[in-house]
Amino acid sequence: MEISVQKDDLSDGSISKLLESHLQEMYQHSPPSSVHALPPQELKNSKITFWGARINGVLVGCGALKEISPTLGEIKSMKTNRTFLRKGIARKILEKILEEAKSRKYREVKLETGSSDVFAPAVSLYRQYDFEKCGPFSNYKEDIYSLFFSKRL
Repeated sequence: MEISVQKDDLSDGSISKLLESHLQEMYQHSPPSSVHALPPQELKNSKITFWGARINGVLVGCGALKEISPTLGEIKSMKTNRTFLRKGIARKILEKILEEAKSRKYREVKLETGSSDVFAPAVSLYRQYDFEKCGPFSNYKEDIYSLFFSKRL
């Protein structure tokens, strides 16, 4: 099973569809005020670059990098299709995003994820890549439903 991770211009709608299911899941685990997934209208923001992971041309996961400043990026929209969980998809996407952040000369990347048990696999992955807990950043506020992580590059 070869996983290909490439930049995606969102033109075929597959990432939007995957993120729609992601948004629905977020509302199952967090109150609306604590859901920080990108709304559909923000997906094509020029400060956000998306990657799609595909196996045999089929989208199996996605992730994005948002520029907060010339030295800081935020990882957004990390999502794996349920059928492909625990197969290394998120790891490949995260590696591609970190590679891009380094090439942009960011000094740091940050992210927000949920705090409930359903997010434990994501938290474990980020810790494996030396992300450390930090406080809220950008427009985020302290929230019991959110965890914030940072990684120096």
